[in-house]
Amino acid sequence: MGGFSPKNLRYCRAFFRFYCDPAIWQQTVANDPGLTGYWAPAVDQIPWGHNILIFTKCSSIAEADFYLRQTLEQGWSRDVLALQLKSRLHERAGKAITNFSRTLPAPQSDLAQQALKDPYTFDFMAMTAPFNERDVEQQLTLHITQFLLELGKGFAFIGRQYHLEIAGNDYYLDLLFYHVTLKCYVVVELKNRRFIPEYAGKLNFYLSAVDSLLRREDDRPTIGLLLCRDKNNIEVEFALRDLNKPMGVSEYNLVESLPDNLKGALPTVEEIELDLQRLQEPHAPAGES
Repeated sequence: MGGFSPKNLRYCRAFFRFYCDPAIWQQTVANDPGLTGYWAPAVDQIPWGHNILIFTKCSSIAEADFYLRQTLEQGWSRDVLALQLKSRLHERAGKAITNFSRTLPAPQSDLAQQALKDPYTFDFMAMTAPFNERDVEQQLTLHITQFLLELGKGFAFIGRQYHLEIAGNDYYLDLLFYHVTLKCYVVVELKNRRFIPEYAGKLNFYLSAVDSLLRREDDRPTIGLLLCRDKNNIEVEFALRDLNKPMGVSEYNLVESLPDNLKGALPTVEEIELDLQRLQEPHAPAGES
């Protein structure tokens, strides 16, 4: 074989060194016997550029295995893979606190658990304080492609502030989705504050309403996702313990930009560079001007 550039040869050597460390390999295979049958196809079926991203960004074979599997299953482009690596998806996937094991049958409960993350990272939009839940909803729908990418494969957007009429009263769901793999509606409620147990009770009410008014015979039970800016995990577990509708609670992170009235009070990049140049200039000896 020929035609390899020096850079590509270095990547080939790095590939070999990453995957062929006997100590790491034996430990990983011992922990996951099914890995040996999956490993070669996963490496062979994704482009070399994807492989380079994975073995240069991951710190272990187990971590690399996660991204290899996800790349094959989700059909990620190289750019999407890079975003998921940067956001450390392997640390967030399936980590939402839920009651799925009690409210959904297997294997639906496991699939639903893996469909949720904690935390969600909405770094594709910047918010200027003060802002409320409606502001976040609007920005998420304006950036719906990036929002769906962060939610994960299978989420289809139905609507924002989705109207339901119950007993002559009007109710509005923050965000409504349908998950084509789980075959169920997903109600997402946004709270721009810390979790309190009352939020779970209201979401439980909304799930009952969607099951009664929207769910078809071939749909599975509606799932709820409550997104808060902060939460106490023990408090969430207590709040979900006796609710009979499947739901999960996760945090979400935003990029908060400075208000306009403060931006002018901060130095510009040019001003900072000028100050640094002045500090580096030699001072004139005493007595000279």
